[in-house]
Amino acid sequence: MSTVTDRLTSVLPDEGSRPGYLFWLSRPRFWLYQGGPVVVAVTYAADGPGELFSPLAVALFLYFTVPANVFLYGVNDIFDRDIDEHNPKKDEGREVSYRGDRVVVAAIVASGLLAAGFLPWLPALGSLALVAWAALSVEYSAPPLRFKTTPFLDSLSNGLYILPGIVSYAAIEGVAPPASAVAGAWLWTMGMHTFSAIPDIEPDREAGIETTATFLGESNTYYYCVMCWLTAAFVFTFTHWVFGALLLVYPVLVFGILAVGVDIDEAYWWYPAINTLVGTAFTLVGLWVMLYG
Repeated sequence: MSTVTDRLTSVLPDEGSRPGYLFWLSRPRFWLYQGGPVVVAVTYAADGPGELFSPLAVALFLYFTVPANVFLYGVNDIFDRDIDEHNPKKDEGREVSYRGDRVVVAAIVASGLLAAGFLPWLPALGSLALVAWAALSVEYSAPPLRFKTTPFLDSLSNGLYILPGIVSYAAIEGVAPPASAVAGAWLWTMGMHTFSAIPDIEPDREAGIETTATFLGESNTYYYCVMCWLTAAFVFTFTHWVFGALLLVYPVLVFGILAVGVDIDEAYWWYPAINTLVGTAFTLVGLWVMLYG
């Protein structure tokens, strides 16, 4: 396994160069957190296999997989420079520490502005969702709103992660996705964001940052996440019971983590793979319906 890891590391860009730094700043392990909703949305919006790979669908997937993450996490790192001095994710090398210069800042800004290129090709709803995504991506981290420092608004504002799906669904289908799917997905992001904040409780407190997790404390934060995920599963049943059943994996995992006593700092890093598997299941169900009705 170490040999495979070494080979993989050897072909990835070195963070010492600007391109390599931007690559790692974009959090590659989280790329599908924005790119994945595009895949799911296009699958359910498409009338046939041909639309899955339409130029617009492919362009949206590519944008929300890499440039959108450079923008989102770049803005986050710029305004979290002081906080990240206390963040163990940076100290352990799992995320790069911000050391940007004018070129890096320009690349981050350009990555955000690139989204404007989709506006002429989107219906009004898709344009509105895209603008909302850009605004939340900035104001989650940046003043004056800086949602990430206000308990419960930090959680609520993370619905930004499902907005690429709304943009993509509207781009292909021309209408909004089902309201129950949007609400269920938004609730899921609220739980996922707050769960991911549990390892940061102590560093955030040291930095004087108040979040939903620091406000509730670790034990109550678990209950908050379970509540969000159970409600998301229930709301998703109004779209289809299968979707609600798939979402139940999240509260079950929380109870499993607590029962076994897994360190949350380690469990947190499982979730990119877990979310990818659940997203794949959503996509496969959609493909089955498309092909076999």
